[in-house]
Amino acid sequence: MASNKILVIDDTKVIQVKIREMLLALGNFEVVEAKDGLEGLNLIGQEKFSLIMLDFLLPKMTGWDVYQHIQKQPELRKIPLVIMSGSKNEVVEKIPEPFQYFEFLGKPFDQKQVVNAIKSAMAKAKLPRTQPAQAVGNATNGTSATVAAGGNSAAEIKALNDKINKMQAEIDSLKKQLTQVVTFIKQKIK
Repeated sequence: MASNKILVIDDTKVIQVKIREMLLALGNFEVVEAKDGLEGLNLIGQEKFSLIMLDFLLPKMTGWDVYQHIQKQPELRKIPLVIMSGSKNEVVEKIPEPFQYFEFLGKPFDQKQVVNAIKSAMAKAKLPRTQPAQAVGNATNGTSATVAAGGNSAAEIKALNDKINKMQAEIDSLKKQLTQVVTFIKQKIK
């Protein structure tokens, strides 16, 4: 029996077969496949997986919806996750980079890229999280914001904004000084 059970949620049979063949060639993997987000979510609720490979654009329930469901449940958030898409922009619209708790795998891919994505996802899944990561899409302009556990509290954001403002003031001061130096040098050269 395989020691690593991997769920591949992708509506393209070619991708499912390709991943299955790549992983079986590497050794001790059992690959379970789901053709849409709803089927994948049902399997996640029924079985214990070592890793989930999730296509972002799926029928019935999108990869985005599956991702949000996973993030709401502490036990599911511990499962390493690889999000796959032919367009990274589709993912970044919903979940801005850097991707802290999952790995992105662009389509098409080769075996080395799959292995590296799995290794990275395993490492990222071990990162400490006390609360679920929440991604909030802005329907008016398509931008997103992520609030990660232990990360960006209002006080930390204010402190960072204060630092940015202070640095901008220093930059403006240095620009002014530089302009003065350049003017002085031009006068001496004449």
